[in-house]
Amino acid sequence: MVRRINVTGADGVRLAAWEFADPPKGGSEQEVLPDAGPAQGSQAQPRKPPGVLLLHGLMGRASHWAGTARWLSGRYRAIALDQRGHGRSDKPTEGAYDRESFVADAEAAIEQLGLAPLAVIGHSMGALTAWQLAAKRPDLVHALVVCDMRASALGEQSQREWEEWFKSWPVPFATLSDVRKWFGEEDPSLERPNPARGDFFAEVMAERGDGWRPVFSRRQMLTVREGWVNDAHWDELAQVRCPTLVVRGIDGDLGRAEAQEMVRVLPRGIYAEVPEAGHLIHYDQPGDWRRVVDPFLQAALATSS
Repeated sequence: MVRRINVTGADGVRLAAWEFADPPKGGSEQEVLPDAGPAQGSQAQPRKPPGVLLLHGLMGRASHWAGTARWLSGRYRAIALDQRGHGRSDKPTEGAYDRESFVADAEAAIEQLGLAPLAVIGHSMGALTAWQLAAKRPDLVHALVVCDMRASALGEQSQREWEEWFKSWPVPFATLSDVRKWFGEEDPSLERPNPARGDFFAEVMAERGDGWRPVFSRRQMLTVREGWVNDAHWDELAQVRCPTLVVRGIDGDLGRAEAQEMVRVLPRGIYAEVPEAGHLIHYDQPGDWRRVVDPFLQAALATSS
């Protein structure tokens, strides 16, 4: 089952939130609130399952979390959000794409969906949004998973490289097979073939009159990225008080030394790495991703309830 829920973000931006499975109902996963002395004859009500918000990275979309959301739905109410400029959410031409707006959008979604207190799982840019939100609103976020996102500044050179990379895309693509082949095999920025990367980008393409094009504006993506690449985010990381799992892929963007320093800076940080994984950990190594994240969430949310 896939269910879309419309929410309103900062400045009235319309956001699409998605459930990829039914919320837990009955069975062995159901919990009951302890009896606090209700009136005679009343019945205890099932406890609301803990919430989990899933935030994709730059150029991603909520559907990239579908596999993760489905296994989470057996124990939690898992919601994936299309962030502004991405997926089915609004892409305002002159709208704000700064860090504050992304954090405010996530905050609004959590409150409108009634998910708090919850865990937030973020990948790349979504991980930065997640820890900035946790620092701002510790009352909302009781557990955090940071997936392959650096806290250090990347610098202006990185932004110029991305601009040139976007220009190299041979759009429009004639078929989705061409999308998968270029991003998974032919992209000059690749060190080795990566079929999962091809599938990832095929999921963010839509068919137009002249072929397949990205559902996002590459110009807007550069604007979004400009909001964080020139700044370091260590201070905000140090303000996160909840249990935080920092996960890196062995071949991802986040190096081991920086990841371990992030864990040291975090008051309650935990380190994990996934072998055979690149930047798209949850997408290309879903089994190992689950083995790392599942026990962390169970422990962190059990102690916070």
